[in-house]
Amino acid sequence: MAKPNFIELADEEQIPILYEDRSVMAIDKPPGWMLVPFSWQKTNRNLQTAITSSIAAGDYWARSRNLKYLRNIHRLDADTTGILLLGKSQGAVNSLGDLFESRKMEKVYLAVVTGVPKQDEWICQLRLAPNPEEIGQVKVDPRGGKDAETHFRVLQRSQNTALIEASPVTGRTHQIRVHLAETGHPVVGDPLYSLQGSSTEGPRRTNRRGVKLGLRAVSLAYIDPFTQRRVQINAPTEGFLREFRFG
Repeated sequence: MAKPNFIELADEEQIPILYEDRSVMAIDKPPGWMLVPFSWQKTNRNLQTAITSSIAAGDYWARSRNLKYLRNIHRLDADTTGILLLGKSQGAVNSLGDLFESRKMEKVYLAVVTGVPKQDEWICQLRLAPNPEEIGQVKVDPRGGKDAETHFRVLQRSQNTALIEASPVTGRTHQIRVHLAETGHPVVGDPLYSLQGSSTEGPRRTNRRGVKLGLRAVSLAYIDPFTQRRVQINAPTEGFLREFRFG
């Protein structure tokens, strides 16, 4: 029997596998799954815990691969969808993690934002720091924040929204979301960062229930540290574009 091209968790949710080799597996992360400690976001399910439990239970997707270990190498926000890279060994997690840390991982996201930017392209370099008043959230901090850089390019414009390609050079928590909000165009469906206040003052909860976050990780590229070959991973975009009325 062929190996399944998806991860099937205890609740029978199937998560597509986008890419796999001897060292890593890339999956298409659905919304509503967190990768941070439970204390940060108690309303979301923990994806790493679910995957580890599924492997321990001997579920077929893992058993067919003789898979004993699978751990996230980086993180996506709970409601961000798209490419999530997982390591099949601690060595893979360390080696691929080093690529993220050294900024040798090429990352591309699609973001749907509120309003229509006048610029076609721009770079945001606002420094970011944890918000001491809200655990798990960040704010702009010109003095004490860590450097953060995101390149933005407008792909399509509609009457009230725009489709933007975001390429983060660094990988700070909520980086794309805060950088877009600070330019006056927050991500559609973002409950944390909005036009009602600068993120230097903390987030504002303005999202209406049921509005999905318009942010998706669509491309990941790197030089494999074990084979020295270039790896290019892409996530499908059709459903995302259709949902937000772009195409």
